[in-house]
Amino acid sequence: MELTTTQSGDLQVVKVKEARIDAAVAIQFKDAVRASTEGGAPRIVLDLSQVAFIDSSGLGAIVAAMKQMRDGQKLDLAGLTPAVDKVFRLTRMDTVFAIYASVDAAMLEKTGT
Repeated sequence: MELTTTQSGDLQVVKVKEARIDAAVAIQFKDAVRASTEGGAPRIVLDLSQVAFIDSSGLGAIVAAMKQMRDGQKLDLAGLTPAVDKVFRLTRMDTVFAIYASVDAAMLEKTGT
């Protein structure tokens, strides 16, 4: 599971560099997100722009990653591809997460500009 992390002040961007988050990689994904966000910024943006497919296991791994956040940390999502966005809307997870069209849009929300 390949993730890259960048941090700017109170915002940490975790970019998923995989085409799929499914049952085959869900546990690895959850562990990798936890490892990259432990002790991180108060706001984490998970960049899913390279993820073309997600199944229920992948969705569960993202929810588990959110629940693993320490007090005061928040997990937002950005860059959902149409297929991934559809899964979030069908499962109503779009009401649980703040979802942004892109990482840039998420960063603008942070600064309020």
